[in-house]
Amino acid sequence: MTIVLGDADLDRVPVMRLALEAIEAAMVARAGGSLIAPARHTVGFPGHGDMTFTIGGSIGSGGVAGFRVYERFAGPVHRQLIAVWATDSARLEGLVVGERLGNIRTGAIGGVAIRHMSAPDASIVGLVGTGTQARTQLAAAAAVRTLEDVRVFSRDAAKCARFAREMTHELDLPIRAVASARAAVDGADIVLCATISTTPVIELAWLKPGVHINTVASKTVGVHEVGVDIAEGADLIATDSPEQTRAYGKPFFLAGTAANDRMADLAAIVTGKLPGRQSGTAMSLFCSQGLAGTEVFVAARVLAAFRSAGLAPIGVDAD
Repeated sequence: MTIVLGDADLDRVPVMRLALEAIEAAMVARAGGSLIAPARHTVGFPGHGDMTFTIGGSIGSGGVAGFRVYERFAGPVHRQLIAVWATDSARLEGLVVGERLGNIRTGAIGGVAIRHMSAPDASIVGLVGTGTQARTQLAAAAAVRTLEDVRVFSRDAAKCARFAREMTHELDLPIRAVASARAAVDGADIVLCATISTTPVIELAWLKPGVHINTVASKTVGVHEVGVDIAEGADLIATDSPEQTRAYGKPFFLAGTAANDRMADLAAIVTGKLPGRQSGTAMSLFCSQGLAGTEVFVAARVLAAFRSAGLAPIGVDAD
């Protein structure tokens, strides 16, 4: 029987752990040439919005294949759909409908980058942003590193304070709101930028030697939350999808720079083909693209966990 899961179902399994495992597996498949993950494709509906499709999976024994689709239409409710097939049997394993899985997947990609690029003893996090991506990036960081101190900043002080309270409770970590982005990142081992800013929110001079930075938001010329100076100052730059950096409607923010020419594929770092850290004082930067198709890997693990535990899905709420 095909399983249909909704957002509420994700709380019933260890979804971040499953997502991290899925992304690691996807990176290994990518490095080995068995990952299918073309750049995302967007179809416009003039006057209404657009729909974006990502397709992906793996070839070989036990492979999975599927797609994710999300829309940008006017309306109060927005949902994504992820469908997963088994390539060996053509069985439709299930559907996941909602917003959360895509966000968790992006957080897990950031977590895998932190696991392989940050210092093993990294314990202090500076976070700029308090939206959904900030939550999943921080949850993933907490899953791969033993954190002792988290400082968070956003332009909305009330929202920032609420985020600190809620995430302290959720992650059982000391998280405190601070008054500036500089105060958040000062002395941090890991810096997470997850904002809607179109201009850089941190400066190179604020960062300590050995820091690792994740940037999640838009990264095109004229619209980027981390400056080119930080990329140029980084000893290692990586992304999960070099293909996506070349597929934007506008050029990637590092296009034409020396930093762009030395950007590595995260899959090569995960599999040990490239070192994630060159020294204790080396600075690293991860530019998250949301590698297309990895949602299928995450959804497959979640669906398998439901089957293994014999859980009955709550399913999708009606609008």
